[in-house]
Amino acid sequence: MVELKTLNLKLSHGIEGDINADPISSRQVLIVRYEDIFDLSIKPGELRENIVVTGIEFDNFIPGSLLTFESGAAIRLAFHCEPCKRIAHLLESLKSIQGKRGILGVVIKSGKIQVSSNFQVKADKFPALSENPYGRFLNFIIKIPSGKVVTYKQIIKGIGVDNSYLRAIPTYLKKTSAADYPVHRILDSKGYLITYVNQQKDKLETEGVKILSEADLLSNLNKSFVYIKDYLWQDYTIYLE
Repeated sequence: MVELKTLNLKLSHGIEGDINADPISSRQVLIVRYEDIFDLSIKPGELRENIVVTGIEFDNFIPGSLLTFESGAAIRLAFHCEPCKRIAHLLESLKSIQGKRGILGVVIKSGKIQVSSNFQVKADKFPALSENPYGRFLNFIIKIPSGKVVTYKQIIKGIGVDNSYLRAIPTYLKKTSAADYPVHRILDSKGYLITYVNQQKDKLETEGVKILSEADLLSNLNKSFVYIKDYLWQDYTIYLE
């Protein structure tokens, strides 16, 4: 982490130069309330947060709130950052920081912010995203339009989780109703169709998606795939409203 006096927030991107900046991500920025880390004797920066704010009432620092800075920059607070083993050395118990680890957000208006910048907070300006990754998964995939596809990697970014969650996507798919959610529009990270999604090839072709095939020398079978660049769904506005 590098301490900076000025941050450039960019619409549908995040913080300029930050590793987590990504237009599809729901976790572009991590904001921590100073009062919370002070109570836990944690120094600013130790939670790897991007921004520390002070003066916000605990009841207003919640997912769904809108932070607006004097420069015009604005951040939508999306969901709480889950305490994890990366910060375990700072605490006697991770339970002590539950709800105080910070909130992840999305930049919805561009602008620069500086140390001591003034800001306003308005609660309940947006729907809060689910605190459960599976809930965010459902909220994300329901938006995939007909004739478009997404990959596992896109889903990981869109629902704001670590890459380790890639192994959870097959489980999510298996327990999700194909009648209620367009699971057939999901491909693996290389663009291949998924064997346990029923009638995926037929459903995609019905929607106008061209399915290609290649020989798998190990299994002596053909593997179906989609040329991702032609059909990839990329909506960078999904968290702006």
